Amino acid sequence: MAGDRYWCELAWLGGDAAVPGVLVDIDGDRITSVSRVETAPEDAARLAGLTLPGMANAHSHAFHRALRGRTHAGTGSFWTWREQMYALAGSLQPDSYHRLARAVFGEMAMAGVTCVGEFHYLHHNRDGTPYADANAMSEALVAAADDAGIRMTLLDTCYLSAGIGADGPLPAEGVQRRFGDGTAGGWSERATAALGLASATVKLGAAIHSVRAVDPASIPVVESWAATHQAPLHAHVSEQPAENEQCLAAHGVTPTELLDRHGAIGERFTAVHATHATPDDLELLGTRHATVCLCPTTERDLADGIGPSFAARSAGVRLTLGSDSHAVIDLLEEARAVELDERLATLERGHHGAPSLLAACCHDGHASLGWADAGRIEPGALADLVSVRLDSVRTAGAGAGHVLDAVVFAATAADVHHVVSGGRVVVADGQHVRFDVAAELGAAITAVVEAST
Repeated sequence: MAGDRYWCELAWLGGDAAVPGVLVDIDGDRITSVSRVETAPEDAARLAGLTLPGMANAHSHAFHRALRGRTHAGTGSFWTWREQMYALAGSLQPDSYHRLARAVFGEMAMAGVTCVGEFHYLHHNRDGTPYADANAMSEALVAAADDAGIRMTLLDTCYLSAGIGADGPLPAEGVQRRFGDGTAGGWSERATAALGLASATVKLGAAIHSVRAVDPASIPVVESWAATHQAPLHAHVSEQPAENEQCLAAHGVTPTELLDRHGAIGERFTAVHATHATPDDLELLGTRHATVCLCPTTERDLADGIGPSFAARSAGVRLTLGSDSHAVIDLLEEARAVELDERLATLERGHHGAPSLLAACCHDGHASLGWADAGRIEPGALADLVSVRLDSVRTAGAGAGHVLDAVVFAATAADVHHVVSGGRVVVADGQHVRFDVAAELGAAITAVVEAST
């Protein structure tokens, strides 16, 4: 199969409809030309169905994948689920995390994800002391993404406290000691050392875990590091009502307002979730040209609530998508959930069309991770192509004028049959070309779950 020319039966080039007969020429990791050609040239690989740009998973905690199917029984909330997550986090070491993350990123590749934003806070050893190599866990994640054939933005996360107390930040305890560097200065020093991991397929970003875990005085340290390195800056924002209540009680403002007060919110900033953001919060985010990353499958799995997606977009906020806890890894499911959940909340249909949801999956997601040159099928862009079947039981019968709707509102990750990431084929005929993802997931998850019990 030719690796430098692809003829797409149908392709999404960013407009309101699929375009038939699109020839894409690739040199190395870049698209060099895009043209309309009625029939496939003999020297081009033929991509059936609809070909999309590579998708970006803008919010991931790779180790959470091991919780899938194990945390759904009984009653509870985000806070009870978190205890199970902490037990798992306490068991991981660099080698076991590499094996697990490699399989998780392989699953992402099979779902059409060509770039992941890994919100990484599992930094240190089980007792909270640094490894001999302070960024051993980061190195494990970077190697895992490379093994799986996808790009990564490692969002090195500052996590300093257990929560907001009446008299100030609560000290980290238990497994939380693995997450923290003691001070924001300590975080900055370690994050700076991690810059050596950057490459053609890896970028370094920064993250403020939340206003619960990073005190106001430390926020500017993280923001300054991100500004100095022109790096993306992400933060969990208003995921839970309790977070808003505690922040208002301690500081007199919402989490969004607190972050803005200390300079964190701007064009490189992404508020993850923003489920309980107020109208004023959304206006502020829009004014600052910030982004909101929605994670609907996780937000509904954890009973977090339905995020204000249409209100955010109406305020000028860019939307991106993430699979977060990986209850499901399927960016098409995340995309349609944005619209379908909005219908449940408003009792009205038609807030987000397929093109805007695809933009959230593709270009806007990549841009929020620092890859503004990805997520589009156009000359000069990174050569990422994701082909989705139109002949499966989910997509068969889609009319010519309804292909985008059929893919966004009916297709699943199982319909992805071919993935090119940075010019390299990583998925062919629906299977990862490098390793058996299902087998590696099974083995890695079994090992880490046994270690946590």
